[in-house]
Amino acid sequence: MNFVKIKCDDLKTIEELSVFAGAIVKEAFDPLIGEEQNDYMINMFQSKDSIRDQIMHGYLYYIVYENNKRIGFLAFYDKADGLYLSKFYLKKEYRGKGYSRRMFEFVCENARAHGFNEITLNVNRNNPAKLIYEKFGMKVIIEEKNDIGNGFFMGDYVYGIQI
Repeated sequence: MNFVKIKCDDLKTIEELSVFAGAIVKEAFDPLIGEEQNDYMINMFQSKDSIRDQIMHGYLYYIVYENNKRIGFLAFYDKADGLYLSKFYLKKEYRGKGYSRRMFEFVCENARAHGFNEITLNVNRNNPAKLIYEKFGMKVIIEEKNDIGNGFFMGDYVYGIQI
């Protein structure tokens, strides 16, 4: 498994990531939050301009490859109290095969390399992926409802783990 870091000046790769990410996020979240809100969120968080802006503001984005095939992507950034895992996505056909565990280990390695012993992330309350985070040992810290504009809200659990 390879993790390829995306640089903010690699516009071609950022555009490819935006298309790839949008497809995974649509498949995962259209059934959970509806197509209209999901399209709004993809434009807000996974458009090529938003990915580039996030990278320019400290996000570390990685495309995950297995046998030269793009299978997922990650994004995280340093917060004052630990590493925040912003994106953690795996293509549907690669789920349940141990890849997410290796991806999470990669995130943990990066957290430790940055001097952190805590990782947090937000998970939609209805997202079945929350069970995977719980398998990793993460626990719900708080519940949030965040206004993301355009009349949409994100109803999330904030998960955390000490590493």
